[in-house]
Formats: sequence, structure tokens, C-alpha cells
Amino acid sequence: MDYISTRGKAPVLSFDEALMAGLANDGGLYLPKNYPQLSKEQIKKASTQPYTQTAFSVMYPYVKECIPEKDFFDLIESAYLSFHHKAIVPLTQIGSGRYLLELFHGPTLAFKDVALQLVGQLFNYTLKKRQEKLVVIGATSGDTGSAAIEGLRGLENVDVFILFPKNRPSKVQQRQMTTVSDKNIHAIAVDGTFDDCQAIIKELFADNEFRKKVPLGAVNSINWARVMAQIVYYVTAAASVGCPNNGVSFSVPTGNFGDIFAGYIAGRMGVPIHKLYIASNENDILTRCFETGIYKKSGVITTHSPSMDIQISSNFERLLFDLSGRDPDIIQELMKSLKHTGEFTIPPQIYAQFKGLFCADRCDNHQTKQTIQGVYQETGILIDPHTAVGVYVGNKCHKQSTLPLINLACASAAKFPDIVTEATNQKPKLPAFLADLFERQERMVEMPNDIHAFKEIILKNI
Repeated sequence: MDYISTRGKAPVLSFDEALMAGLANDGGLYLPKNYPQLSKEQIKKASTQPYTQTAFSVMYPYVKECIPEKDFFDLIESAYLSFHHKAIVPLTQIGSGRYLLELFHGPTLAFKDVALQLVGQLFNYTLKKRQEKLVVIGATSGDTGSAAIEGLRGLENVDVFILFPKNRPSKVQQRQMTTVSDKNIHAIAVDGTFDDCQAIIKELFADNEFRKKVPLGAVNSINWARVMAQIVYYVTAAASVGCPNNGVSFSVPTGNFGDIFAGYIAGRMGVPIHKLYIASNENDILTRCFETGIYKKSGVITTHSPSMDIQISSNFERLLFDLSGRDPDIIQELMKSLKHTGEFTIPPQIYAQFKGLFCADRCDNHQTKQTIQGVYQETGILIDPHTAVGVYVGNKCHKQSTLPLINLACASAAKFPDIVTEATNQKPKLPAFLADLFERQERMVEMPNDIHAFKEIILKNI
């Protein structure tokens, strides 16, 4: 399988090369040249066989030229040993035809674990094979950082530098990053927003002189392997509610567009997904884009769902590339407009496809809190604020449909105890393996919003 950049000027890479590269050197994002097809039989089997077996059958076509079958299956098995539920991503019914897909049973209690536990295994395997070292950099609004750190901590061939916006993640999210003592882990609080952190990461990847000195890799969803691993749970969840014999819709709390883009790919691979619902909080750039066809940046608003406090949804570029007929010239023009004016207008033929595949809506802080309260009163289940955004938007978008609706439950309520307690009068407890989190010593660096400061930190610590 060859991998190509959305902007058309970077070299074509193999899977392991795309894994190591992260962002393409032309500023684009890598995608496979085509999407392998799942048979109806493969989709049906996903409802009965172990998650790891479905993961192998869904993902192996993307990696087969680089990793032998047995090695890849062993990597998958190792990745999910750290999960605290036998089903890995269990499905829970919360109403007639409505479900929660619980993606938070990994070591950091967030959906990012599903991908990053595997990405850590893939990095380690590939670096050992190549006898190379890698400096992994990433930006996080909360969950990606802790999941990446957990997946890569202690690896002798990897140094990890994670940027997060100072005082923006929840206390649990921050401590999951800053209390890790492994010497290869560096958590850095940036005086800025998540978008500022992400901009530094992208700028560093585009700095070819720096990359000659320091071998960089990415753990954000700009890395194709992250998206690839997330396709699997769309397949298993769809199969569990009767696919491929009938259709299904998914509601996805959406910030950087990586998770919902994985759902789009599952559809391209043959899963009969009727609609994907883009669930935005008050940072609603994608919902506004869906409504108007204009993608326009505005200021970042602090909300109850901090992992979605984003204005630049990087993976949206991948979708636009696909819907353009994979025309890199169109993408270059759109991204140039975004850089210089802060906005772009989606061409009509692309916008029509976007509207056909997706639905979008927003959920404000008050509605988030009400939804947490409502789900608890109806089901006795505590949900986190990101999941609440998805449930609220799913209910709005799905009103006229009789198909099953699967809401992605992105994090444990225990990661956001303040708002959940306020909404329900029930304080969610951290599991036993994290019970001493607030007794652990923190270790982090504070940094201005400046790429040169980040370069100095990297060069000093690798």
C-alpha cells in the first residue's frame, strides 16, 4: 500500500515511512492510495469474534508490505492487554435503538488509548527493525497527550515531547501527563491555546533544516496510523447492531476531525453508515462550515468539553482531499486561503458531498450539563461532557431516522469530576489503578507560545 500527501508534492511512502514521517514534508497529510474493501461476511464476523481479530482483518491490508502477519497480530494483542474490559470497546444500550460505544477502558480512560496503545507498539517495532531513534512530538487539548505518553513511556528508542495549553485541560488530564516519571517523557505547558500548540507542531514538521538534525515523528491524528486504528471500532459497533443487513448512524464529538474521519473511512470500506453526525461544542467551526460552506476561524472559547476547544480541524483536509477526487491543487488553494485570510469556501461539488454524508450541530455548556443530567436520570450512567455533546447532537440530528444510533463515549466521567458532579450530584471515582493520581509528583516545563523555545527544549533533552 502506497501513501500519498493531500498536497501532492511530498514523496509517496510505504506504511512504515508514513508512520515515521507523521506530517508530509509539503505540509499535507498522508492517506493510503486506496481503501481496501470489507466483505459482508467480514463485517458480520465482527459481532462475534474477539476485537483483536477484527482489528487484524480491518488494518492488515494497510500494513502488509511492511509487517508480517504474525508480527502484526502480536502487536495488536500487546496493544490491548492494558485495557480493563474484555470487549475492549463495549456497546451499552441507553434507549430504544440508541447506544453508547464505550471507548474509555484503556489506561488513560479516553478513546485516544484505542489508537495510541497500538501506535506505540508500531513505533517500537519499526524503530527496532530499522535500528533508529525517533523524537515524537504532539499537541494535545487533553487526552491525546496522556494516551501518547502512556503508549510510549519507557521506550529506549523514543523521546516524547507533548505540548498542551496551560491551565486548559482538566486536572485529571494534566496529571496523567505530568506525573509520569520515565526519562523519555517531557510534558510542556504552553502559554496559549491548543491551536497555538498545534501550529508549533506543524511549523516544526515543515522545518526541513531542523528535521535533518532531529528525526521527528507525530502522535496527533495527523499520523495516519492513529486514524487507521480508529476505523476498527466503527466496524465492530456497526456489526453489533445488525450491519451489514441494515444501516447505522454515528454521533461523534468532534474537534480535530480524526475520529469521525475514521468513521468515514469505515463507510468507504463497506460498512453501511447512513450518516455521521459532527457534534461540536461552542467552538463550532465545523458546524458553521456544514451550514454555510465557509470554513472560517474564530477565537477559541473555553467550554466544559476542553478536548474540543479547537478552531483548526486538521483532519478535515483529508476529507476535502477525498471529496475533491483527490485533487491536490484544490487542497493547496484552500489551505493557502486559510493561512492568509483565516477562511476558505468549499467548492460546490465538494460541499454537496459533504452535506450528503454528514449532519452537524452544536451543544453549548448549559446543554452539555443538562445532557449529563438527563442521561444519568434515564439510565443511571455517568457520561463525560464530550460524550454529552455527542448525545445531544445525535438526538437532534437523528429525530427522523429509525436506524440504530451509536454515540461515541470518548472519555470516562472520572476525568471531568467537577462538571459531572455539578450536573448529577454524583462524583465519579477514578479506578483503583489511578486512585493515587493526585498524590504523585508533577514534572513539567512551562513555555511561551514560541517555536524557538520548543526547539531549544528538544535539543537540550534528546
